[in-house]
Amino acid sequence: MMSVRALKPRDFYLNKLIAFKDTEPVKVVTGIRRCGKSSLLKLMIAWLKEQGISDDAIVEMNFESFAYKDMSADDVYAYVKERISKTGITYLFFDEIQRVPGWEEVINAFRVDFNCDIYVTGSNAYLLSSEYATYLSGRSVEIKMLPLSFKEFIEFNSLELREITTPLGTREKRVYDDNGQVYLLSDIFNLYLRFGGMPGIADVGFDQDRAMTLLDGIYNTVVVRDILEREQRRNQRQVTDSDLLQKIVRFLADNVGSNISASSIGNTLVNEGLLDAGKRSGGRNGTPSAHTVQAYIATLLEAYFFYEIKRFDIKGREFLRTLGKYYIVDIGLRNYLLGFRDRDTGHVLENVVYLELLRRGYDVAIGKIDRFEVDFIATKADEKLYIQVTESMRDEMVRERELRPLQKIQDNYKKLVLILEPGIEREFGGIQVVNVVDWLIEI
Repeated sequence: MMSVRALKPRDFYLNKLIAFKDTEPVKVVTGIRRCGKSSLLKLMIAWLKEQGISDDAIVEMNFESFAYKDMSADDVYAYVKERISKTGITYLFFDEIQRVPGWEEVINAFRVDFNCDIYVTGSNAYLLSSEYATYLSGRSVEIKMLPLSFKEFIEFNSLELREITTPLGTREKRVYDDNGQVYLLSDIFNLYLRFGGMPGIADVGFDQDRAMTLLDGIYNTVVVRDILEREQRRNQRQVTDSDLLQKIVRFLADNVGSNISASSIGNTLVNEGLLDAGKRSGGRNGTPSAHTVQAYIATLLEAYFFYEIKRFDIKGREFLRTLGKYYIVDIGLRNYLLGFRDRDTGHVLENVVYLELLRRGYDVAIGKIDRFEVDFIATKADEKLYIQVTESMRDEMVRERELRPLQKIQDNYKKLVLILEPGIEREFGGIQVVNVVDWLIEI
């Protein structure tokens, strides 16, 4: 078990938990496996102890530990009841509790029966399904956890960001390691695009073989074990074909940021020889049906392996039923699946920006205005951003393609082009051009 001293800070998420301390809602931390949920609970426990909370007032259970293997809901209730503090609040921490049949009832019972503050993690959106909502009926708050942001990636790898003055008098950012070695920020960003943001990468270092072994373990745990085993527990049996599931994973990973329909995926897999149509059922000529493919995609969304983004008509102010897009939870996992390549940097940058917008609490959609598309509309409260993401705008045709959709939007909300290779110009008629790396570390 990782010691508290070995934990690295995730202040962005820890502060969210702290904000809800001693409030009624059950704090539910969700996210893909190995993104840091268990460590976040330990960080919260460490913070409580720093505030003077005694060990006797804290109960911690990790249901992936053999110590709690095969516990029933009644067993969990009895275990906690014996440890409830006689005076004051007891802080209850349950890691991966969805592995306990009937866990929803026991969590609700704790809330009703004891003076306690409850924190729960889970690696699947099923944790917050309608069945769970029935028991808590709005008495929970979800903390959505993602792999490391680029800023966290720098910190996790014991690197320090500093601003220096160049011989020309301009201010530029550099990255320093513990030995004083200096790196260009762009070089560290390239490492991020290569290895991704899974926290475990910081433990294995930038060794490709070790990193790929780590990512292989995450992939197989999520896709092979979690999804297939969960379908068996739920008795739905919609996802039974491991080979088809993994082919769909690779297809979605290969097409992040592209318009995709479930009905076309099965045909594409068969036409490209990735599936043997003669051995398949559920569709014409043995091609997987759109319903089957959609069921498989739904399980990947539930496992937080992919995220779906819908299309929004800016003029009509409504969501459209037409093609959406999918983004993968971590670029390192994508590289594990597809290998390292440079030919689709634009979509990779989109993926990174999309995840960062989610981290910052935005609701994100694709924008449609007439026949043009805006990469992202990001909204929260009274704030709205229109964002285009591109590798470069040095080519006049690319510049026209990126700027034209934003120029057609008539409202006064902020419009950005996030770019990997910015030129001299920083604004085009009110549209700001910002270095995407600078944007990623600005807060």
